[in-house]
Amino acid sequence: MIRGLAFTFTSLALLTACKGDTPAATDGASTTTGTTSTTDAPTTTDAPTTTGGPDLPPLHGVADLHLHMFAEEAFGGGWFHGSHAGPGEDALAPCDGGEPGDHARLKADLAPLLGQCEGMSLEELAKLVSLVSVIAAPGGGEVVSEFVSQIPGSTGDTGEHKARVDGWPGFAGWPRWDAIAHQQVWEEHLHAAYMAGLRLEVVSAVSNDWLCRAIAEENLERPQCDEMEDVKIQLELAHDFVKTHDWAEIALTAADARRIVGEDRLALVLSVEASHLMQQGDWKPQLDELHALGVRTLQPVHQLDNRFGGAAPHNNIFHIAQYAENCHIDMDCGITQGAVTLGFDVDADCRNTLGLTAEGKELAQAMMDRGMLVDAAHLSEAGVRDLHELSVARDYYPYYISHGHFREMLPAEKAREEKTTPAWIVEQLRQVGGVFGIRTGHEEVNTYEPSEVANTCHGSSRSFAQSYDFGRLGLKVAVALGSDLNGFIQQVRPRFGPDACSASFPTEGRCQARDELAGGPAPLGTGFDEAGLGHIGLLPDLLADLDQLGTDTTPLRDSADAFVRMWERAEAERSGPADPADDLDASGVVVLPPHGQREAEFPAECGDSYCEASLQTGEPCRFDGECVSGTCADAGECGTPKGTCA
Repeated sequence: MIRGLAFTFTSLALLTACKGDTPAATDGASTTTGTTSTTDAPTTTDAPTTTGGPDLPPLHGVADLHLHMFAEEAFGGGWFHGSHAGPGEDALAPCDGGEPGDHARLKADLAPLLGQCEGMSLEELAKLVSLVSVIAAPGGGEVVSEFVSQIPGSTGDTGEHKARVDGWPGFAGWPRWDAIAHQQVWEEHLHAAYMAGLRLEVVSAVSNDWLCRAIAEENLERPQCDEMEDVKIQLELAHDFVKTHDWAEIALTAADARRIVGEDRLALVLSVEASHLMQQGDWKPQLDELHALGVRTLQPVHQLDNRFGGAAPHNNIFHIAQYAENCHIDMDCGITQGAVTLGFDVDADCRNTLGLTAEGKELAQAMMDRGMLVDAAHLSEAGVRDLHELSVARDYYPYYISHGHFREMLPAEKAREEKTTPAWIVEQLRQVGGVFGIRTGHEEVNTYEPSEVANTCHGSSRSFAQSYDFGRLGLKVAVALGSDLNGFIQQVRPRFGPDACSASFPTEGRCQARDELAGGPAPLGTGFDEAGLGHIGLLPDLLADLDQLGTDTTPLRDSADAFVRMWERAEAERSGPADPADDLDASGVVVLPPHGQREAEFPAECGDSYCEASLQTGEPCRFDGECVSGTCADAGECGTPKGTCA
């Protein structure tokens, strides 16, 4: 998951702290028997080469390094509507829209999830962090349910969401770019992506017990909220899946992955993302069990500090979850609200002081002994430093980041988050031969001047192109996709339609959408145009849109090769760094002015900015200047009530 379980409370003014239109693939899932590789993990004596097979033929195909295909079983089975498998009319059947509420609802009373800390009442805590007062209030869960998925440009699909009910067959309500509670990885959509070039998929079994305990109990299948039970169920589903889909196979070694991709089939690599990974008891036999279930990569940490190390803080809902576990209030630097950080022990730069623990270092080394790949996503900066030291001591054993954002490309507020990846970590990643999975996220980004793509549609494929070009041209790192679909997080927004270019403020978004329609590359003619990256089957459309925008997608289209060679390097005898990384260039980034400064450049009436000539005849309007015709008929004073463009 997950950039992060998108509790985007910034959309809530009261929380001051905090379609696909295309038809489903018609060629159908194969019913012939597939296979799960049974090859034993290789030893260093039969390693391919000392550098991961440079003489082996290049592989072609897209790699996606982070996908939650079976997440309907995450969080106690209580959050997602829809199934990864079955006929479309069943797997993607319309939901009830939140009433009576078959999914995507939080329990009314969330106060028990805030913990009981000696010497600090909830009332006192709420004075430090106002989000606490909303969560702890009677019926707070019902309030949060309504707004948990709303971000700029979206009405959300949680709580009561009657406008977002329809899935199959028209996909009017979901899946679309802002879905966080509806299935995005149906088997036929995955098959469509495979047919269009997807060749390697890291499937991550995911859960978080704090979020599970927040879900309305009547929606939970497993109210005990055991993260590792959820994970094992998802891993078993992966094995069941390949038994009936002969175009997919679970890869247990780099050689398996090379063979599967070389056969033009889809290699599935199993991973785990859990905040309380192997939390109870001796973790060594538990790692044995995960390995026996086919897991060949995992994240030592997720949203919270655990027995293995420190997490990179980002969304403040997880600060509260961390506080509920340790009752820690930090005043060295404020990332939760004002000068306050809840739960995490941070330094003066707001960085988590906890790196890998002694057990975390043992876990990383045990994984290296097995030829497994450590995923550094969500790991604190101190933890990445510790992991890199272990890697160097193993002749630069590779690790990777499955889903991340380049820090230098993000606006200042987002760049403050430790979860974002700075250039110095990318430099280390290159040294060990790692790969970076770029999150197909929804943020606006700064402008990367060397890019051939104009940064003129915030949150869309143009924004993705900016970050991607910074990674491949400036940082020169091996790149793949990190979709995080079904990861409780929004995706690439569309360039057309009502949600176009909507990641910044509304006036700018409307003008960018107007200009995109008038002068940008034409729509693709698929659901991606107005639904954005709503499901896995639209990954090829994202690449097609990047092509017509003018960026070079070759590294993404050959990213399966980069991942397999990284894995081969892990299994090989190595001698020194894979890449000196001495040509990294983080320059060329032009930081965008803040919203207020940009909004002041637009015309305004009655103190409200507007986009000139952006509304067509018949559309609701406030001011004459908004209409292409120049006339907003029947509008009240200052646009209240609204009129209609004549």
